[in-house]
Amino acid sequence: MKKITLCFIVFITLYSCSTVPITERKRVNIVDDSQVLPVSFAQYDTFLKENKLSDDKAKTKEIQEVGKRIAKSVDRFMRANGMTEEANNYQWEFNLVEDDQMNAWCLPGGKVVFFTGMLTICNNTDGIAAVMGHEIAHAFAKHGQERMTSAYGQQLGGIAVAMGTSGQSNETRALWNNIYGISSQVGMLAYSRTHETEADKLGMVFMIMAGYDPEESIELWKKMKESAKGNAPPEFLSTHPSNDTRIENLIKYLPVARMNAKQYGIEN
Repeated sequence: MKKITLCFIVFITLYSCSTVPITERKRVNIVDDSQVLPVSFAQYDTFLKENKLSDDKAKTKEIQEVGKRIAKSVDRFMRANGMTEEANNYQWEFNLVEDDQMNAWCLPGGKVVFFTGMLTICNNTDGIAAVMGHEIAHAFAKHGQERMTSAYGQQLGGIAVAMGTSGQSNETRALWNNIYGISSQVGMLAYSRTHETEADKLGMVFMIMAGYDPEESIELWKKMKESAKGNAPPEFLSTHPSNDTRIENLIKYLPVARMNAKQYGIEN
């Protein structure tokens, strides 16, 4: 078993290594869009059926307009940088769901959920753009596919079987919930923090490309810190960097984000 695992690790490292555009971080991904996106879209539809969409038409419109505006900038970037086929695979969708959680998430392929509770932290449209840019960045950088690849390396085939399932079985849904949920393994938690930090940086670049104020992303995390009231778990046991770490990282990255947006941005 150890030999099989070692061979698998060598194989994916040699043949499945790529680079995240803009941040230039090396990543390993063996999960093809044709495998993951149909399941992603089905899971998203199921979630929307099982949860209540917001009745606030004005806020729903704002969420969707901000999301589409940033996604349009990302799409232009991809098509201008030889990623047309990949861009064609995205089916961007943005929905505001009635839930007090201060949270938002994005599944592979561009399916975004924004909880109404998150609006209590967003001071304005730029604040919404900060959250939206971050979530869109997860899809752009294929963080979900990376997490699947990592889990695949641990389970040696379990995900391949589940991904090959045509129906939405309980096992498949449990698999996705595990991949996008909170892991109990500290190693996976650290891996998740890498993705969160990268999404913070890419999200800042994307919101600048779309014409939003990137400094609002720093203000957003200051408000998140205030709302936590010191109750956040220790950073090494969290799937996310601490609020202080995120604020510090974003302040340092702001001039780089402006430079990257100018270098890679396509005129609106």
